[in-house]
Amino acid sequence: MKIISLDKGFFAFILGLLLWCSHMHANYLSPDIKVSYWQSAVSGTVSDAAGSLPGVTVFVKGTSVSTITDEKGQYTINAALGDTLVFSFIGYKEVEYVVSSSTLDVLLAEDPAQLQEVVINAGYYSVKEKQSTGSIARITAEEIRDQPVANVLGTMQGRMAGVDIVQNTGVSGGGFEIRIRGVNSLRAAGNNPLYVIDGVPYTADPIGFGPSSSVLPVPASPLNSINPAEIESIEVLKDADATAIYGSRGANGVVLVTTKRGKSGKTNFTVGYSRGFGRVTRFLDMLNTAQYLEMREEAFANDGITPGPADYDVNGTWDRDRYTDWQKVFLGGTADITNVQASASGGSETTRYLIGTTYHKETTVFPGDFGYDRINVRMQLGHESQDKRFRVNATAGYSAQRNGQPATDPTALITTLAPNAPALHDEQGNLNWEGSTWANPLADFEAKYRARTYDLTANTLLSYRLLEGLEAKASLGFTDTRHREDRTQPNTMYDPAYGAGPEFSSVTLSNMARQSYIVEPQLHYTNKWDKISVQALVGTTFQQQVSTLLAQTGAGFSSNSLIYNLPSANMIYVDAQQDARYRYQAVFARTNLNYDGRYILNLTGRRDGSSRFGPGRQFANFGAVGAAWIISNEALFADSLVSFAKIRGSYGTAGNDQIGDYQFMDAYVSAGRIYNGQTGLQPARLFNPDFGWEINRKLELAVETGFFKDRLFFGASWYRNRTASQLVGIPLPTTTGFTSLQANLDATVENSGWEFTLTSHNLQKGTLSWTTSLNLSVARNRLIAFSGLEGSTYNDYYQIGKPISIVKLYEFEGADPETGIYRFHDFNGDGQITAAEDKKAIGDFTPKFFGGLSNQLSYRGLSLNFLFQFVKQDNYSETVTSGLPGAAYNQPVTVLDRWQQQGDRSQYQQFTTGVNGAAVTADSRYGASTGAITDASFIRLKNISLAYTLPREWLGGVDCRINVEAQNLLTITSYKGRDPEFGPVNYLPPLKVFTTGIQFNF
Repeated sequence: MKIISLDKGFFAFILGLLLWCSHMHANYLSPDIKVSYWQSAVSGTVSDAAGSLPGVTVFVKGTSVSTITDEKGQYTINAALGDTLVFSFIGYKEVEYVVSSSTLDVLLAEDPAQLQEVVINAGYYSVKEKQSTGSIARITAEEIRDQPVANVLGTMQGRMAGVDIVQNTGVSGGGFEIRIRGVNSLRAAGNNPLYVIDGVPYTADPIGFGPSSSVLPVPASPLNSINPAEIESIEVLKDADATAIYGSRGANGVVLVTTKRGKSGKTNFTVGYSRGFGRVTRFLDMLNTAQYLEMREEAFANDGITPGPADYDVNGTWDRDRYTDWQKVFLGGTADITNVQASASGGSETTRYLIGTTYHKETTVFPGDFGYDRINVRMQLGHESQDKRFRVNATAGYSAQRNGQPATDPTALITTLAPNAPALHDEQGNLNWEGSTWANPLADFEAKYRARTYDLTANTLLSYRLLEGLEAKASLGFTDTRHREDRTQPNTMYDPAYGAGPEFSSVTLSNMARQSYIVEPQLHYTNKWDKISVQALVGTTFQQQVSTLLAQTGAGFSSNSLIYNLPSANMIYVDAQQDARYRYQAVFARTNLNYDGRYILNLTGRRDGSSRFGPGRQFANFGAVGAAWIISNEALFADSLVSFAKIRGSYGTAGNDQIGDYQFMDAYVSAGRIYNGQTGLQPARLFNPDFGWEINRKLELAVETGFFKDRLFFGASWYRNRTASQLVGIPLPTTTGFTSLQANLDATVENSGWEFTLTSHNLQKGTLSWTTSLNLSVARNRLIAFSGLEGSTYNDYYQIGKPISIVKLYEFEGADPETGIYRFHDFNGDGQITAAEDKKAIGDFTPKFFGGLSNQLSYRGLSLNFLFQFVKQDNYSETVTSGLPGAAYNQPVTVLDRWQQQGDRSQYQQFTTGVNGAAVTADSRYGASTGAITDASFIRLKNISLAYTLPREWLGGVDCRINVEAQNLLTITSYKGRDPEFGPVNYLPPLKVFTTGIQFNF
């Protein structure tokens, strides 16, 4: 293993934080006053290692005199000298102090024993972590704020068991892929979880259009609209007990995002600023000019030919002594990152409010003026009537994004450029075409990608207590997302020698709009009889989503200044036009029984209706049962080292309708041809009235234990999810005129595995604390049933008993020592290598296991947090997309281990310019063989944060927090590619990021 993420010879990161202050402290003591008669107001500030604590209860022991700290953590209470003040706050150890002066500042320490009392959001209800019967992972604002990431999914990487998240590009405005407990559906688009923001379902389907989003591996994601700084907590629901109440929408898990709320007290202002930079984690080790020319000349010698007039790199046309590291030219820049945020919050005992805004800006590592920025505004208002019967909570968030990038990611191209290729510019500063001997890669930057996204999410939750224990609620939600993007291809990107004017320029524009509303009336009931506690709810859902898309291409302009004006084009084409309406209705119910805090039973049911299925198949029933036994509440465990122990389990079903709209219907599309003056129609899809729900059955067993008053807390869970009635196309004979029929395929996918969590409060002494958390996921995915697989076209992609993400490959046997040509195993022994008969080896890119190890250390106002992420997996090697070794493509230095003469045993075959047919064929098979698969396991210092909170008196009562943060700082791996975590090898990988920031609260 070796450290690869820091550039060779790159800077050493040194930061000094010097804070030195001297101050005088005077104590006043009056021996003339008797302690028993002295009475006065005692005031002070309550804080923890991170800063001041609002809402702390302060009371005089043995009396009814009490108060709470305000938004700045300050308090004032009447007490006599010698009285005992008690300071109490959920999640912190209760402390007592004897009053000895009129000023008393208190520092509270977190209480590990209160871990189980943390209340977690389960969507339609909340539950204490100790009493939860389901599997719910959670991170809070404390963990989110220490990460310099712009996408909400980036905050979750490595921090949650069973949640696998991979960033799919380092380009600003790109997205992430998330999989909760594996891949359930055979459809790539059918595995997304449900996102719920403050009670409003948020569709995460791509908002971009492929041809106009070419700089990104996948079309733009709407999740970039969510500002991580606004989030209070993120809960991920995983098992049947937790997800069944969401019915068909929870088959792939549920991600609940709760934004921050205002708190009672005086108006509190928060202002923050951070600045940082991002760089590529590392470059490939490519051939230099001497090595490259050696490869090329050896290839000509192997082929028995000499360089021709068009072989400019070796025939002397290009300077043989010239060397350019194209990776540093195109990817070696520094992305500038800026964040500015401000908020105001406060309120009375009955009304609370919060309003905040954030501005985020990033440039890119590419040469040129490219960048991404986003502005967010969020408002929250909560009110409670004086009699506590009526409550209303309204939230609204709006974001506007702009993204300007080159139309294509240069990562793939620049790694194949000859190192002695000409300069990018001529002496006059114009693009250099070197006499039309090359395609200048910088010319591609003449083509631009622009995107504008506007997103609104709003929710109002109304509740009224009808009777004691009976409450009526109504949740009303609305979302509006609008996205416009365009991609230009001006004539200036072509060699002027071709004489192409603006009549050869083109532009592709797409406009997408998506609106949804949801109405959910509910009834909640709670009661308790002796030792039995009951919670119940019943509700119904009415949801509608309307989506539109129009994508057009214009070609031929009189001037490039008109390229964004579509009517100015000589020819206009409609690439796509969609108008879809999705309706969803449901009724749901939950009953929770708790006997004496020991035995808990949770029953959930839901009946869903979806417009995506045909008549008679639109409705389905889903439900789950969860149970827990809190063993530590039994008398047997009194006074034992086991402070908490719980066994829980769940089983239930969820559905999946992520198939797109109108898929059960027969459909027609424009034929694109005119007959008798009319444009005709042609059939595109067959009607299938039996098209129905995909069903996911989930089973889980788990144990949670705490030792030494929960200073050591361990959890282990085993799960098995089986998804049947797969919503995919059934292949049809070509004689039918259709390739497939949308139907429920008789196939079952199983995901099973183990998840482990461990939290250790290693040290808790005064103001010094150290906590370590570990999560580990061991997952297995396999296809356990597929009726008629061998006789279908799916046989090329799937195999019973294997993961559905497999790739069928040739079995690589190395380079033949005699011929210097790659060899592959002939499975059927017919003397020929064919894809149909010899692609029998299996490549699997599913992680074998993954997890994270985090540490949080704090001392007084200083805190240090860091997270190591680790993954065991395979990936394609660094040479798989480098082109034919020996041809006019640069290569990683590993290709130098090649065959040169008979008897050589080498990793790579002989070089060829492309005229050796056997070598060319073998090289193409190599990219689809086990030889191109390598170990891409890694351990990464995913995040590190160092922060210091200045004492309040230094700034006149203003809280000030200074922090330094880094992301993707260090990677330990044997992988020789750019980034082991990264899947799309032809795109810019995630960047390593450094930021410094300061925040004031007053």
